[in-house]
Amino acid sequence: MPTNRTYDQIAVGDSATITRTCTANDLYVFAHVSGNTNPLHLPNTDWTGDGKIDPPFAPSMWIGALISAVLGNILPGPGTVYRTQSFAFYSRVNLDDHLTVTVKVLAKEAGRLVRLATTVTRTDGSPVADGIAEVTAPDQTIVFDSTDLPALLIERHQHFDRLIAAAKTLPALATAVVAPDDANSLGGALLAAREGLIRPILIGARDRILAAADQLGTSLADGEILDIESEPEAAARAVAMVHEGTVGAIMKGHLHTDDLLHHIVKREGGLRTRRRISHIFVMDIPGRDTPVIISDAAINIAPDLNTKVDIVQNAIDAGLAIGMKMPKVGILSAIETVNPAIPSSLDAAILSKMAERGQITGGLVDGPLAMDNAIDVQAARTKGITSLVAGHAEVLIVPNLESGNMLAKELTFIAHAEAAGLVVGAKVPVMLTSRADDDRARLASCALALLYGHWKRTGSSAVPAPEEAAE
Repeated sequence: MPTNRTYDQIAVGDSATITRTCTANDLYVFAHVSGNTNPLHLPNTDWTGDGKIDPPFAPSMWIGALISAVLGNILPGPGTVYRTQSFAFYSRVNLDDHLTVTVKVLAKEAGRLVRLATTVTRTDGSPVADGIAEVTAPDQTIVFDSTDLPALLIERHQHFDRLIAAAKTLPALATAVVAPDDANSLGGALLAAREGLIRPILIGARDRILAAADQLGTSLADGEILDIESEPEAAARAVAMVHEGTVGAIMKGHLHTDDLLHHIVKREGGLRTRRRISHIFVMDIPGRDTPVIISDAAINIAPDLNTKVDIVQNAIDAGLAIGMKMPKVGILSAIETVNPAIPSSLDAAILSKMAERGQITGGLVDGPLAMDNAIDVQAARTKGITSLVAGHAEVLIVPNLESGNMLAKELTFIAHAEAAGLVVGAKVPVMLTSRADDDRARLASCALALLYGHWKRTGSSAVPAPEEAAE
């Protein structure tokens, strides 16, 4: 805990130093707190309007605030009151720059006034800023527990940024887009095409598709459109194109999910494999270290144990595809103990044992787990659960469609998560988004399809580990 140094304990020549690395979160927080939203200082901002994203640099007063951290925490420490501060700034601070911040006592004067030299340098010693601070030092010892400070949650969706960037390194995926006849579904497909993720073949009523393009203010003169008025017939044509080898994925447009799935899951001419088809939501939740996969929230209404085996295996495969090394799978129930009166707890225990015996592979599976002890380490410790999964789950397997759908929407609208949807277990990836999803969700779903397809073909993920991506 920080302990201060009173005026009487301070001597001329005393010094204190901290180190700090400039991060994107620092810039976002400073913009909100200060009200300075100058785009020069904000990551991922096209401030020139030319489509080029220039690297941001830190506001000068963010650098100055680092001096305050040394004065307020170390020398003199808690109880210090700023009187004056001068600054000269010599160079910009960019993201990931490592800084050394130092204060040194120059003089002590009447009224507990202390004058200090203040400097900020890079690790190579090059100057960033310097100046003189005058503070009123405390006259009594103060000990402050900084862990009492409320935490901040930065609403950023960095996981999807990483997945989309990885998908862009792969060849564009020929994709049948079924009934893209509204602005959202067509806009998402066209955005994914512009980003180099898919080569869309638009299947649906030409007049409605062109009307949606007009609404977006874009031209489809160079686009491929298969004019099929009936939405079920458009879905059937998309499935047929998979069998013909024309497309490697299907994307749902502005039609009901049942109309599309009917043709995907049918026994004759559908896209079934030996494994049961299931749906995954990949959630980018602010504050979580990894994406979170939820399954099944859209296809299997009340899955039996055999179906849950496939749901778990499909979800593990998807986790491996997006860069999880050994997906940690929590099988959810209302409680974390086996209770014969709660069928989902029995299924969870069986699935966990099946994974131990190699009947489910590629991930760590544990259950039953309640939601709290699946994702929160402290909750797991409080309930005495010792597990590699408890508190660290990256994949959440829900008891039924209702609970999964509610969980995904609660995370979206309460925890401000972004969601991308994909059908797995079929012959090709199927992007199954909501008709209300925006372009960003559809773009992320396209990235998932590309990454999953790559993993199915090669057995390896195209997503670099976070530490590799930072190099």
